[in-house]
Amino acid sequence: MKGLPDIVKEIDATNPMLFTQLDKQFGDFMARLAGSYTPELVLAARLVSNHISKGSVCVHIPSVAGKNIYSILNENSNTDGIYLYDEDEWHTILKKSDVIGRPGDVKPLILDDNGRLYLYRYWLYEYKLAENIKKRLTAVFDIDTNVLKKSMTRFFKSEDDVNQQIAAIGACLSGFCVITGGPGTGKTSLVIKILALLLENIKDGHLKIALAAPTGKAAARLSEAVKNVREHIDCSDKVRENIPDESFTIHRLLGSFQGSLNFRYNINNQLPYHIVVIDESSMADLALTAKLFEAIPINSRVILIGDKDQLSSVEAGAVLGDICDTGNRHSFSKKLISRLEEILNDNITDKSTDRKKWQSIADSIYTLTKSYRFSDESGIGELSRAIKDGEADKFFNILKSTQFTDISFLNSSTFKSSVMLINSIRLKVINGYSPLIKAKLPKDALNLYSNFTILCALRKGPYGIEQINILIEKILLKAGLISNNVMWYEGRPVIILKNEYNVKLYNGDLGIMRKDPEDGIVRFFTASPDGTIRKILPSKLPEHETAYALTVHKSQGSEFDNVLLVLPDRINPVLSRELLYTAVTRARKKIEIYGNEDILRYMINNATKRISGLKDSLWNI
Repeated sequence: MKGLPDIVKEIDATNPMLFTQLDKQFGDFMARLAGSYTPELVLAARLVSNHISKGSVCVHIPSVAGKNIYSILNENSNTDGIYLYDEDEWHTILKKSDVIGRPGDVKPLILDDNGRLYLYRYWLYEYKLAENIKKRLTAVFDIDTNVLKKSMTRFFKSEDDVNQQIAAIGACLSGFCVITGGPGTGKTSLVIKILALLLENIKDGHLKIALAAPTGKAAARLSEAVKNVREHIDCSDKVRENIPDESFTIHRLLGSFQGSLNFRYNINNQLPYHIVVIDESSMADLALTAKLFEAIPINSRVILIGDKDQLSSVEAGAVLGDICDTGNRHSFSKKLISRLEEILNDNITDKSTDRKKWQSIADSIYTLTKSYRFSDESGIGELSRAIKDGEADKFFNILKSTQFTDISFLNSSTFKSSVMLINSIRLKVINGYSPLIKAKLPKDALNLYSNFTILCALRKGPYGIEQINILIEKILLKAGLISNNVMWYEGRPVIILKNEYNVKLYNGDLGIMRKDPEDGIVRFFTASPDGTIRKILPSKLPEHETAYALTVHKSQGSEFDNVLLVLPDRINPVLSRELLYTAVTRARKKIEIYGNEDILRYMINNATKRISGLKDSLWNI
């Protein structure tokens, strides 16, 4: 077949900055491996690189064929659109390339039957994870129904949320379970009850259990929650003692090696646990999740906890959303409904029958909807539901209503710069951070950090965290709360940006600079996953930055009493429905939003779409 027009040269001549240097180099590398320059291959390879950098696992050729390149890359341009190749012709040429293989081949790029083009390792991660989950769906676990019934009557009251009871039973019956729901729906508390149910169902009452989360902060919060809930469960001391309160980061659980993508625990050396619980699982990317599942024996239980509507991982993949088939509702099997009714002694009303046929994975997905944190009178709860459902008009009605005292809105269109904006909240900054800075003990400072924070959508720019943190420090300095003659002043909040395995600090870990009560030397204090407080000399810290203001991404796994969300004054591709939902749901007591209505409406209407084949592999069986 004769080659098609060279769109690559046309793009580079018209807009040489449209693709990054990495995208271009990867395209050129594929051409060299193929032995000749083929624009169809180079363009496809560039798109694969571009999509992975933006969180997708692959590029779906049928979805981009014939489309305007600027719309595909979410770029605005004043030049005429450049339209990509026709699907059939493009697909035919790609299939003939020596560097593109079929699923199961070992080639740099893999093209599947649905037109998804992958970098080989991402296809392999996705394939292995899907196959691993499918095996877990068919694993059989012995449960004494009579024992389970008796335990349920002690752990749950008749008036308790029936969805929690259904999820608890389902998790006991299955080797793989996902419990998803918004903030305050009792996900973590429920999992502690599930562990107690399983322990009571084992004759010797002993199971090896591992608790983990993607970040150190999330792991520490999980440990704290377990300690709080465990003591109030109506079970024996033996059962209570077997529920661990220590949790790990996933990297620590797997045994990471400095400078290596491999882990100590893997398919050939699997984890020694009967049950593995992963909290905040929406934050785990495809590569890490695939390696985690490989390291867990098939005859061990896996329980994922998370909010499928939150932001996905920073790296490629939207694993939790794909597993849950976010956006669709599914019915349980008749077999599962029968067992649920038997154990609960009640009828199960299951109205979610949207799909033509039931899939086995549907019996492993449990969604909690009742919020114990936000009542029907809560503005935060109402606001988050409107965002999640994509209802912009309802969102603004709630935001501007005088009915709710826990939400407020300041239209930033009235400000000409971020300096004017930050001046308008000077008192909020001083009042919000003063207790943290003035705290006498490191433990008190760490606890007070969750009282107030400022969240930003971006890192850079006038409304990004880098600039906002500088402005906050200027306010605090002028107020006499911090010193300007030392970098490591007392009360400075710090977030770690890079994993450093030697000192056991990981990307996203938060801490406070305080004088050590023992010797008066300023050190970095941070909460460990086991609940203890660690102290580290500043000279030993990996890459880090000041953390009065956080990006919404970095705030995942954390909650704050009061949140001030500062949005940029212009459209940016990172602004999305999931980012706004995540930001609002970080607040426990109050959320204040500084932004303009056009930006907010754009975010609510801009639902993130990450391309992968995991959902199809699990649901279209």
